[in-house]
Amino acid sequence: MRFNLLVGFVDPKITQKFVKTAKNAGATGDVIIQGKGSGIEQAKFMGLSIQDKTDIVLIVVEEHYTNKIVESVSEECSIEDPGNGILLVLNIDKAIGLTRQIKIIRENLKTEQL
Repeated sequence: MRFNLLVGFVDPKITQKFVKTAKNAGATGDVIIQGKGSGIEQAKFMGLSIQDKTDIVLIVVEEHYTNKIVESVSEECSIEDPGNGILLVLNIDKAIGLTRQIKIIRENLKTEQL
């Protein structure tokens, strides 16, 4: 099996929706890290740059689910709207510790049409 890492930099207001949508589309788990960031247009208060809160969502997915998850999250969470987030897809060369997920994925792939 081949895997991808989905990395979402998401507005905390939509993080739970992002994760729920990804799971409904085939993701088997996630990691959420709280962070801060700034975009092209930085907010300022009294001359100081303000960094916005952002959640970093990491999801390891079997490659057959990648497009379905990306399309679902993009549509349901309006990722293309300014300020909602960014979603990246990275290839994974090796993954260890996914035995349980692989069993579930294999069963799902038998019955799902992707």
